[in-house]
Amino acid sequence: MGSVELTNPTIELKARTKRFAVRLIALFRALPRAEEARILGRQLLRAGTSVAANYRAACRARSRAEFVAKIGVVVEEADEAVFWMELLTEAKIIEATRLSPLLKEGNELLAIFAASQRTARSGRQGQSLNDPLTQ
Repeated sequence: MGSVELTNPTIELKARTKRFAVRLIALFRALPRAEEARILGRQLLRAGTSVAANYRAACRARSRAEFVAKIGVVVEEADEAVFWMELLTEAKIIEATRLSPLLKEGNELLAIFAASQRTARSGRQGQSLNDPLTQ
Protein backbone atom coordinates (compact mmCIF):
# COMPACT_ATOMS: atom_id res chain seq x y z
CA MET A 1 0.00 0.00 0.00
CA GLY A 2 2.91 2.37 0.57
CA SER A 3 2.69 5.64 2.40
CA VAL A 4 -0.77 6.99 2.97
CA GLU A 5 -1.49 10.57 2.08
CA LEU A 6 -3.09 12.37 5.00
CA THR A 7 -5.93 14.53 3.75
CA ASN A 8 -7.28 17.63 5.42
CA PRO A 9 -10.31 15.72 6.78
CA THR A 10 -7.96 13.13 8.28
CA ILE A 11 -5.83 15.81 9.88
CA GLU A 12 -8.95 17.56 11.18
CA LEU A 13 -10.30 14.32 12.63
CA LYS A 14 -7.00 13.70 14.41
CA ALA A 15 -7.28 17.18 15.94
CA ARG A 16 -10.95 16.66 16.78
CA THR A 17 -10.31 13.39 18.60
CA LYS A 18 -7.45 14.98 20.52
CA ARG A 19 -9.71 17.90 21.55
CA PHE A 20 -12.28 15.33 22.70
CA ALA A 21 -9.61 13.65 24.85
CA VAL A 22 -8.52 16.98 26.36
CA ARG A 23 -12.14 17.85 27.19
CA LEU A 24 -12.55 14.47 28.89
CA ILE A 25 -9.43 15.11 30.97
CA ALA A 26 -10.94 18.42 32.11
CA LEU A 27 -14.20 16.64 32.95
CA PHE A 28 -12.34 14.01 34.97
CA ARG A 29 -10.59 16.71 36.98
CA ALA A 30 -13.97 18.31 37.76
CA LEU A 31 -15.70 15.11 38.91
CA PRO A 32 -16.69 14.75 42.57
CA ARG A 33 -14.10 13.04 44.75
CA ALA A 34 -16.49 10.21 45.64
CA GLU A 35 -15.03 6.78 44.93
CA GLU A 36 -17.67 5.77 42.38
CA ALA A 37 -17.20 9.02 40.48
CA ARG A 38 -13.44 8.46 40.30
CA ILE A 39 -13.82 4.82 39.20
CA LEU A 40 -16.29 5.65 36.43
CA GLY A 41 -14.28 8.74 35.53
CA ARG A 42 -11.11 6.69 35.09
CA GLN A 43 -12.96 4.29 32.80
CA LEU A 44 -14.22 7.22 30.73
CA LEU A 45 -10.78 8.80 30.67
CA ARG A 46 -9.16 5.58 29.46
CA ALA A 47 -11.75 4.93 26.73
CA GLY A 48 -12.05 8.53 25.57
CA THR A 49 -8.34 9.19 25.27
CA SER A 50 -7.92 5.85 23.50
CA VAL A 51 -10.18 7.10 20.71
CA ALA A 52 -7.57 9.69 19.73
CA ALA A 53 -4.57 7.41 20.18
CA ASN A 54 -6.09 4.50 18.28
CA TYR A 55 -7.31 6.72 15.44
CA ARG A 56 -3.74 7.93 14.98
CA ALA A 57 -2.65 4.29 14.84
CA ALA A 58 -5.36 3.51 12.27
CA CYS A 59 -4.05 6.34 10.09
CA ARG A 60 -0.71 4.52 9.97
CA ALA A 61 -2.26 1.24 8.79
CA ARG A 62 -0.22 -0.58 6.16
CA SER A 63 -3.14 -2.45 4.64
CA ARG A 64 -6.91 -2.36 4.40
CA ALA A 65 -7.13 -5.33 6.79
CA GLU A 66 -4.95 -3.55 9.34
CA PHE A 67 -7.02 -0.38 8.97
CA VAL A 68 -10.27 -2.31 9.48
CA ALA A 69 -8.86 -3.92 12.63
CA LYS A 70 -7.53 -0.66 14.06
CA ILE A 71 -10.62 1.38 13.22
CA GLY A 72 -12.63 -1.36 14.93
CA VAL A 73 -10.76 -0.61 18.14
CA VAL A 74 -11.59 3.08 17.71
CA VAL A 75 -15.29 2.23 17.32
CA GLU A 76 -15.20 0.08 20.47
CA GLU A 77 -13.47 2.78 22.53
CA ALA A 78 -15.80 5.53 21.29
CA ASP A 79 -18.82 3.39 22.13
CA GLU A 80 -17.39 2.66 25.56
CA ALA A 81 -16.73 6.36 26.20
CA VAL A 82 -20.37 7.13 25.33
CA PHE A 83 -21.48 4.38 27.72
CA TRP A 84 -19.45 5.78 30.64
CA MET A 85 -20.80 9.29 30.01
CA GLU A 86 -24.36 7.95 29.99
CA LEU A 87 -23.68 6.06 33.21
CA LEU A 88 -22.25 9.15 34.90
CA THR A 89 -25.44 11.06 34.16
CA GLU A 90 -27.87 8.22 34.91
CA ALA A 91 -26.15 7.62 38.25
CA LYS A 92 -26.58 11.35 38.91
CA ILE A 93 -22.86 11.85 39.41
CA ILE A 94 -22.85 14.70 36.92
CA GLU A 95 -25.68 16.79 35.48
CA ALA A 96 -26.82 15.70 32.02
CA THR A 97 -26.81 19.31 30.80
CA ARG A 98 -23.16 19.66 31.73
CA LEU A 99 -22.21 16.49 29.90
CA SER A 100 -24.50 17.00 26.90
CA PRO A 101 -21.93 18.64 24.56
CA LEU A 102 -19.34 15.92 25.26
CA LEU A 103 -21.91 13.17 24.85
CA LYS A 104 -22.99 14.70 21.54
CA GLU A 105 -19.38 14.81 20.35
CA GLY A 106 -18.82 11.23 21.48
CA ASN A 107 -21.86 10.04 19.54
CA GLU A 108 -20.77 11.99 16.44
CA LEU A 109 -17.29 10.49 16.58
CA LEU A 110 -18.78 7.04 17.07
CA ALA A 111 -20.98 7.51 13.99
CA ILE A 112 -18.04 8.73 11.88
CA PHE A 113 -15.81 5.82 12.85
CA ALA A 114 -18.57 3.21 12.51
CA ALA A 115 -19.28 4.50 8.98
CA SER A 116 -15.58 4.42 8.19
CA GLN A 117 -15.37 0.85 9.44
CA ARG A 118 -18.33 -0.22 7.28
CA THR A 119 -16.82 1.44 4.21
CA ALA A 120 -13.40 -0.10 4.77
CA ARG A 121 -14.92 -3.55 5.34
CA SER A 122 -16.90 -3.31 2.12
CA GLY A 123 -13.68 -2.65 0.21
CA ARG A 124 -15.17 0.14 -1.88
CA GLN A 125 -12.71 1.43 -4.42
CA GLY A 126 -11.89 5.05 -5.18
CA GLN A 127 -11.88 6.21 -1.59
CA SER A 128 -8.93 7.07 0.56
CA LEU A 129 -8.31 4.31 3.08
CA ASN A 130 -7.70 6.69 5.96
CA ASP A 131 -10.20 9.41 5.17
CA PRO A 132 -13.45 8.58 6.98
CA LEU A 133 -14.95 12.00 6.35
CA THR A 134 -15.11 11.34 2.61
CA GLN A 135 -16.48 7.83 2.90
